[in-house]
Amino acid sequence: MIRSEREGDVVTLVIDRAEALNALNHATLAELGAALESIAADTSIGAVVVTGAGEKAFVAGADIAAMETMSAAEAKQFAALGQSVFRRFELLPQPVIAAVNGFALGGGLELALACDLIIAAANARFGQPEINLGIIPGFGATQRLPRRIGVARARQMIYSGDMIDAEEALRIGLINRMTGVGEAADTARQLAASLAAKAPLAMRQAKASVGVAGELDLDTGCRYESEAFGLCFATEDRSEGMRAFLEKRKAVFSGK
Repeated sequence: MIRSEREGDVVTLVIDRAEALNALNHATLAELGAALESIAADTSIGAVVVTGAGEKAFVAGADIAAMETMSAAEAKQFAALGQSVFRRFELLPQPVIAAVNGFALGGGLELALACDLIIAAANARFGQPEINLGIIPGFGATQRLPRRIGVARARQMIYSGDMIDAEEALRIGLINRMTGVGEAADTARQLAASLAAKAPLAMRQAKASVGVAGELDLDTGCRYESEAFGLCFATEDRSEGMRAFLEKRKAVFSGK
């Protein structure tokens, strides 16, 4: 259900349940979590792309057929599993790009929100339709969506359950870039390759520092940043990057 494809130092994770519009169930989430553990341990991987098989859906949501029979206790456990897996995306040292093709609804949008950047095809549709099922988002949307687009817009999407298209998603800052239909994955891989070519240790510090921005007060966040800034100066990559700049050549980073 999860295909891992590697090209150079970029890994693409493909959620492949096309018959169910790539909907997330226990097994899919478990496979995704295992893939992330492997990626986190591999320092040769510079960036990650996550996408859905086919052009109809990135991830159409959590598997409603599986959820329909869940008890309250089972639903809580399911939400905890999804939240745990999606949190791993945020905690990966490598930058992660969501390539959204088609529907990104419910758990699909929540998965994209856990990624660093979102590239979406023109046919992408985003929404948190859980309210129409008599439930609320369970994989983190009530927390990540307000951080991404602001509280007022997040309330509107979550309370109404309405979908928005890619143009609106770009306008409100939900996504970073819109592409032609069928081009999101390739565009995301190209961007991932360019990020993977940056100084990897500095990239890790940048991701970690931005990641705590919504959790810390300004003074504490700036102290975190200064610590991370100092750590970069202890790396060979910092020496190489600055020498290359002064020598007017392209830097060759070693990850040391």
